[in-house]
Amino acid sequence: MQIHLDIQNSIDADDIPTQTQIGEWIKTTLNQINYEANTACLTLRIVSSDEIQQLNSDFRGKESPTNVLSFPFEIPEMIPASEFEGVLGDLAICRDLVISEAQQQDKLIEHHWAHLIVHGVLHLLGYDHIEDHDAEAMESLEVVILAKHQIKDPYLS
Repeated sequence: MQIHLDIQNSIDADDIPTQTQIGEWIKTTLNQINYEANTACLTLRIVSSDEIQQLNSDFRGKESPTNVLSFPFEIPEMIPASEFEGVLGDLAICRDLVISEAQQQDKLIEHHWAHLIVHGVLHLLGYDHIEDHDAEAMESLEVVILAKHQIKDPYLS
């Protein structure tokens, strides 16, 4: 499977994971759910607290920053879905929150990056955690995927 990943680093941070690392986390996620397309295309935008807060306000009506936002791709009307096979959508991740949350939760920063990318990709694929049973299923899946990268359960306190 090919991963077409466009990383947009809007804050010019030099401490984000490499494209290779991010691609591996995405590939593991897709393999775990038996993703069937030959390619997966997505954009990952690394943003500031201000930008993520604005996005959260604009798209979710919430006036606070958040760690990750997912924007699943929606196929335009009147265009065959086959023309967009493998297009997943966009993720926005707030670098400052990744770092501060990892420190607060006593996690390795790289592991928190991995968790949020896996979490975001699952959202792009239609998973959510609105209902308790959906949250349990999604969290269990995240734990399995992260374990394949020797990352411990992020939900353990």
